[in-house]
Amino acid sequence: MESLGPLELLRAGGWVMYPLVAFSLLSITLCFERALFWLRHRERTTLRLIERVVRSARAGDWSAAAARAEVDKTVLGRFALTMIRIDEPGWKDKPEITEADVAQAVESVRTATERFAATLSAIITAAPMLGILGTVTGIIRSFRLLGGEGPITDPVSVAGGIAEALVTTAFGLIIALVTLFPYTIYRAKADRGLARLEAFGWSLISIAEREQGDGE
Repeated sequence: MESLGPLELLRAGGWVMYPLVAFSLLSITLCFERALFWLRHRERTTLRLIERVVRSARAGDWSAAAARAEVDKTVLGRFALTMIRIDEPGWKDKPEITEADVAQAVESVRTATERFAATLSAIITAAPMLGILGTVTGIIRSFRLLGGEGPITDPVSVAGGIAEALVTTAFGLIIALVTLFPYTIYRAKADRGLARLEAFGWSLISIAEREQGDGE
């Protein structure tokens, strides 16, 4: 089996190999897209923008805080603009920010942050199951040949079913393992990112409430 090339492995695995190959290509594509996303949302860059927006808000210059957020095209910039709401009618120098605003702003960026997480999770679950399905069909194929009338004159025909059983199981497990590690990393990054945004929102609430209290 070690000398078999990709096409030979594909034929040896039977029809189950085709959806497994599709899963592998989809997994690679989605993991690459998520890698690019998190390269644009590096922790150092995010913390730097939070510091700048909070500094402007503490100075009472909410327009500058909104301008800093507007320049940033990442999820954090969109979150900050949703919180400050400078474009709303009746907006003043001291915006009113509530807990509901924080929850709404977090939900507005959740889709972008957790994008493709469900798909990657489904691939991790489905790939080994497809591999097991290939194992079952391969064993059934071998038993059918062994249970047929007359002796087996060509052992290769039986070996084909065994190869189908082994190849699909191995390939399904490889896809699941290769997908599992990036998925775990991206999921942890998403959870940390959303928690950081929520803390950022609470900071803006605290600043806005303090300014409202000072203005009364």
